[in-house]
Amino acid sequence: MNKELHLETMTIKSYAEIYDIWNDIPGIGISDADSEESITRYLERNPNSSFVYYDDNKIVGTILCGHDGRRGYIHHTCVLPEYRSQNIGKILVEKALEALKDEGINKCHLFVFYDNELGNAFWNKIGWKKRSDLLIYSKNI
Repeated sequence: MNKELHLETMTIKSYAEIYDIWNDIPGIGISDADSEESITRYLERNPNSSFVYYDDNKIVGTILCGHDGRRGYIHHTCVLPEYRSQNIGKILVEKALEALKDEGINKCHLFVFYDNELGNAFWNKIGWKKRSDLLIYSKNI
């Protein structure tokens, strides 16, 4: 494995590769909201808080992060299996939270599928607290 690992701000130019990673990682929920058009709008609205982690020219990890002016939200945090246990996920999260803090956001939420054991274990390990006092409601419009 090449050790030319580095972090960059996510841009839409890498959408196809990013989408392929999201689509291949179990536990990442892909929907219409992940279309290139939707992600373009998201990144335009939140240009400084989503990141990709590279090994040379290959994306090996992602975090989609933004805010609504009040709270931050993290989506699609993932690292390719062969790059796990190198703190890449933790680095992505720390960088995203730093970006939110720089924009005056002091609380962040994320969504993890109930049965995503790997994802739930990761968030617990890095100090996030699972809430049991909230329910999520969704509606297609």
